[in-house]
Amino acid sequence: MRSAPQLELADARRVAAAARSKAEAEAWTVVIAIVDEGGHLMFLERLDGTQKGSSVVAQEKARTALLFKRPTQALEAAIAAGKLQMLDLPGATPIEGGLPLLVEGHVVGAIGVSGVLSGQDGQVAAAGAAVL
Repeated sequence: MRSAPQLELADARRVAAAARSKAEAEAWTVVIAIVDEGGHLMFLERLDGTQKGSSVVAQEKARTALLFKRPTQALEAAIAAGKLQMLDLPGATPIEGGLPLLVEGHVVGAIGVSGVLSGQDGQVAAAGAAVL
């Protein structure tokens, strides 16, 4: 049996720190959620001034990216293109801001960001995911 890489807490903190740096550089208040390969929350950070509801949304974006092994923006784009059946996908939050975290081609977890416009959430998530 082959062992796949795993996301460790130090990795989750590095991802979140890079995402936070992007958010702070843009003066965006967001929540950053990191989940492991099972979709379990490993790290959550709500920047000062971010609406509390974004804590749940960020986690759901991360879980969606993990479950579907793709950016949540792909689901959002499909719906915008008229594929409304995508709204019925169980466990899906089709709003940009969630990305799978990849190491050596393996999905080891995901990042979800919520708090500003979805495209801006996506930029923050991408900054975090880039450190892996």
